[in-house]
Amino acid sequence: MILRRFVLGLALAALAGASLAAPKRAQKAPDPDQAIVAAQAAFAAGDALKLARHSAGLENHLLAPWLEYWRMKLRLEETPDAEVEAFLERHAGSHLAERLRADWLTELGRRAEWDAFERAAPLLVQDDLEIRCYAWSARLARGDSGAYAEARALWLEPRELPESCATLAAAMAGAGEADAELLWQRVRLLAQNGHLAAARRALAFLPADEAVDERLFAQAATAPARVLASPPRRLERRATREMVLLAVLRLARGDRPAAAEVLRGPLGARLPAADLAYLWGRLGYEAARRLEPEGLDWFRRAGDVPMQDEQLEWKARAGLRAEDWQAVRDAIDAMSATARREQAWSYWYGRALGAQGNAEGARAYFLRISGEPSFYGLLAAEELGYIPAAPTPFHEPGEEEVAAARSDVRLQRSLELYRLGLRLEATREWRFAMRGMDDARLLAAAELARRAGVFDRAINTASQTEQRHNFRLRFPAPFREVFSEHARLHELEEAWVLGLVRQESRFIADAKSPAGARGLMQLMPRTASWMARKAGLRDYHPSRVGEVRTNVALGTGYLKLVLADLGHPVLACAAYNAGPGRARRWRDARPLEGAVYAETIPFNETRDYVKRVMSNTMYYALLSGGPVMPLKERLGVIPARAAGERFNGELP
Repeated sequence: MILRRFVLGLALAALAGASLAAPKRAQKAPDPDQAIVAAQAAFAAGDALKLARHSAGLENHLLAPWLEYWRMKLRLEETPDAEVEAFLERHAGSHLAERLRADWLTELGRRAEWDAFERAAPLLVQDDLEIRCYAWSARLARGDSGAYAEARALWLEPRELPESCATLAAAMAGAGEADAELLWQRVRLLAQNGHLAAARRALAFLPADEAVDERLFAQAATAPARVLASPPRRLERRATREMVLLAVLRLARGDRPAAAEVLRGPLGARLPAADLAYLWGRLGYEAARRLEPEGLDWFRRAGDVPMQDEQLEWKARAGLRAEDWQAVRDAIDAMSATARREQAWSYWYGRALGAQGNAEGARAYFLRISGEPSFYGLLAAEELGYIPAAPTPFHEPGEEEVAAARSDVRLQRSLELYRLGLRLEATREWRFAMRGMDDARLLAAAELARRAGVFDRAINTASQTEQRHNFRLRFPAPFREVFSEHARLHELEEAWVLGLVRQESRFIADAKSPAGARGLMQLMPRTASWMARKAGLRDYHPSRVGEVRTNVALGTGYLKLVLADLGHPVLACAAYNAGPGRARRWRDARPLEGAVYAETIPFNETRDYVKRVMSNTMYYALLSGGPVMPLKERLGVIPARAAGERFNGELP
């Protein structure tokens, strides 16, 4: 470490000396914008020398704190405590101070410098599992054994543990603070979520008398049908029985009928009732999230075995598709209090009560959420008989309020980062600045973002208000003339197009997704090229997909083709996000209420997407002042699958 610092110091000194020794000649000053972008790239690459070179001369720049943070982060393990503390004091209350404090706590925890760790930890705002585990380790280091009880929660994390937690888990197991029951709970949790490597590591903590046969574990994980075709003769030993359960879980992911046959056969009869119920519950979950009708029956076979919220949500969805309102109620009743309060389950519980003749009970549930500006808030209001209307009044931030927002150095830094294309850093800075703002300040910040063309921040910030609202900021319509032109050309509802684009890109013209989708309508390169050929655009080149007019022309054209092919806007929304083939497969053998189809989409992202696009459409229609169709009517009925259906096989 000392040698590394020495070499880095020599290199920086040589760089400085070379600049002093160079002959004096007129040199063009480096462009600050280019220097900062290059500095960020050097930081991302871990190149401290390039970072130092690009940072030179920018000590008074608005983004100088970022440059300082990047430099300090790269050499944090060698930075004196006093230097870190000075940075934290200079930038107290800022996003960068919070980031450095989290980085520093991680470094202190790695070094096991617990006194310094515990002095710094109380000032951290964010919650971080890795730092939490270090905090428990710090308490144990000073003899506070009460940390063991709190740290038991880490064993029920359904994922790989960060290094600090893995070390703590090993210490707990060594001290006898992780009993076999807790370990088996973790193994099951990891196995059912597909984290087999982590499950194998958890098994290593079991006491010797409960050790698992490694070969049996490998076979259960990779060849479950073989294990279940010839299961172990004796299942009294838990380690053996759990491997059989693992085999059933693995088989259920690929062949649910075969897994059900196993549970109904001789092997199922040999399992304890609690284990059998657990497996039926998992099998029901696997089937329900693939929209297989057998799922609800398999859930019933599980009885009242405890289930996680995600399982219960899919039990409720299976009930919705089967129009089994009692199953919907039973599933929601078994959820945690937090899950039951979610808008979706308040709405569907109300619908279940109404379907069973309890109108007053249904009304009480609809009243809980009817004022929320959301998919289920709108549907609940319609169930109560309210007529959709434009949300008013609008709180318009005054120029003094906007000027006050403009003077906030945190927002200044964020907008500067957005201007330079450093969106990740900009968004983190902006989000931290929003903490603790009241409605008036939020709306002033949203207006500031709108004027700067950072429409995603305008939408996000305006949507955080609690009492004062401005729905024009929540639902802006930049590039309106372009959308209007192409909506008319393709005979699409303009409000629907705007609602879709708001969800796709938040009106950021140069938006790029991790998958490669680009522009306002987030077109994949293959889809854009296919659509360009279809539309006869002879001068099209992939580099043009980010241009506003080109992107909207291709996107609306594709949306029109999808709508014409599938015949329903809800299906078209699902197809635009997940592909036409999936949107078709997610239908049922009988017609489905549009809201049921939307709620039972298997992909979390697409399910959320469809609901948001349809509720966005309502607000854009309301704000336009024209005639408004109720959301339930917009959702309509999704036609059943039919044999021999013909579709456009060209659609990508």
